[in-house]
Amino acid sequence: EAGGMSVEFRQPEGLHGQSPGPDGHCPPSMPAPWSLPRWRAYVVAAVLCYINLLNYMNWFIIAGVLLDVQKFFLISDSNAGLLQTVFISFLLLSAPVFGYLGDRHSRKATLSFGILLWSGAGLSSSFISPQYSWLFFLSRGLVGAGTASYSTIAPTVLGDLFVRDQRTRVLAVFYIFIPVGSGLGYVLGSAVTELTGNWRWALRIMPCLEAVALILLIMLVPDPPRGAAEKQGCATIGDPRSSWCEDVRYLWRNCSFVWSTLGVTAMAFVTGALGFWAPKFLFEARVVHGLLLPCFQEPCNSQDSLIFGALTVVTGIIGVILGAETSRRYKKVNPQAEPLICAASLLAAGPCLYLALILAPTTLLASYVFLALGELLLSCNWAVVADILLSVVVPRCRATAEALQITVGHILGDAGSPYLTGLISSALRAGRPDTYLQRFLSLQQSFLCCAFVIALGGGCFLLTALYLERDQAQAQQSGTGILESENQRLIPGRGASPEDP
Repeated sequence: EAGGMSVEFRQPEGLHGQSPGPDGHCPPSMPAPWSLPRWRAYVVAAVLCYINLLNYMNWFIIAGVLLDVQKFFLISDSNAGLLQTVFISFLLLSAPVFGYLGDRHSRKATLSFGILLWSGAGLSSSFISPQYSWLFFLSRGLVGAGTASYSTIAPTVLGDLFVRDQRTRVLAVFYIFIPVGSGLGYVLGSAVTELTGNWRWALRIMPCLEAVALILLIMLVPDPPRGAAEKQGCATIGDPRSSWCEDVRYLWRNCSFVWSTLGVTAMAFVTGALGFWAPKFLFEARVVHGLLLPCFQEPCNSQDSLIFGALTVVTGIIGVILGAETSRRYKKVNPQAEPLICAASLLAAGPCLYLALILAPTTLLASYVFLALGELLLSCNWAVVADILLSVVVPRCRATAEALQITVGHILGDAGSPYLTGLISSALRAGRPDTYLQRFLSLQQSFLCCAFVIALGGGCFLLTALYLERDQAQAQQSGTGILESENQRLIPGRGASPEDP
């Protein structure tokens, strides 16, 4: 890893495992090495981090102005949750398509298309009139489809530029922008609404930032060969191009990937519900405490969106760095460190979120403290789970693996959790007196399932730890491919070696 960052193209069929000749160079039949200076690799990482910031600002900018959107389009709680469900549904339907393209075609072109799609849909949604609310839902879906390209492909580019501790650190910085972007989405939405008196201007500012991102992507980001950073000498990891079905079959039999994906699903369920409804929950809690008056027409007080956004940014930065650094140090003494850290943080986050909800009607300060702790513990996992995926999956199907993890995580996670939370809240409210306190308690109680789901996620990561060493060894073997991974049946928890049957 020292010195310049030099990596090589994928070798053609029949050249697996060749070594440099006596003069230290690859045989004449092999392609010339592909190299990228170290400083340039870090520039690429910086550009991808900036786009990731915008990506997650798009996810939660609507949540920052949710009360205003509800008033403008006359949307109930259950239908407001459907906004995020439509967004996630389009994202999960698009993710497998972008995963397939990302493993087989130009990742740079696919990323550029995704940015154009989400920025164009976001801008057009700001001009939709109240009587065409269905068009607003559709535009949010198209934004989700655009962001799918980035969430699926960008981590694989970083995985092809960095390895080992470098990759852990770079992924930590990259995934810091999940909570930072989410928090800034709330902040931008609420701040622009305060300044202009019109929530739609928040959606008109984002495309300007995204135009800059597109220019930087085109000018500065290359498309490195798959698995480039992990090749040693002239060896190439991976077989000739497999079919999509073979890739899916390989991933289904990769136990570390399956269990970590279920753990990510639990995280997605909770972050989806929390991210969408928390600002409104905090607003209504302050109304119940007599600190604010109820909102009956737009623009509504957006201070809680600002507070929750700032809380998300701060806890996110601390959590991602803490999780990545703990993982980097702990895995030197325990190879199962990554899933164990994820499990511990989720099992601790559950009680924190439960206490944050239960204490909200009694003491706001304690509720904010436990909410911050819960968000911090959730944020510890973002970089770590990405590192798990990149370490247990062979390079040629990492985009497909990212896509499947995103798809499963969203289908069972945040595609339904905002809508489910709103639906339960509306159902509870229907059988109670129509008072503001009862409306608040209905939303509070609909949130409680999140604390139990996150504990299930912790259990999934404990199961991931049983298979991690075996799957990492298989993925790292020289010439490892789909057939080898399918045919080797090793005992869980046992490291693989070339001598294993």
